[in-house]
Amino acid sequence: MNLLKTRMFRCNKWLRAVASLDCVICGCEGTQAAHRNEGKGMGLKTDDCLTAALCPRCHHDIDQGKELDRDQRRSLLDRAILDTLIELARNGKVKAV
Repeated sequence: MNLLKTRMFRCNKWLRAVASLDCVICGCEGTQAAHRNEGKGMGLKTDDCLTAALCPRCHHDIDQGKELDRDQRRSLLDRAILDTLIELARNGKVKAV
């Protein structure tokens, strides 16, 4: 599969649904849809479906925090993305067709 020709998933409705959840790390309200950091380039974001509901503080800690090394930050974000998908499904914000 040629990744350069792969169409990216973009969906503002998805991003709004993610941002409507509480932070999946600390439980705070007022979240952002935080994109996965791996596999993107200058000015490019990964697919919108690879986003986590994170408050600004947790988002910053994962993106630029000094408390965790790169592998720990990636692992934490991957877990947050999975938890976001679970919350989207449990809250009826994502439905199978």
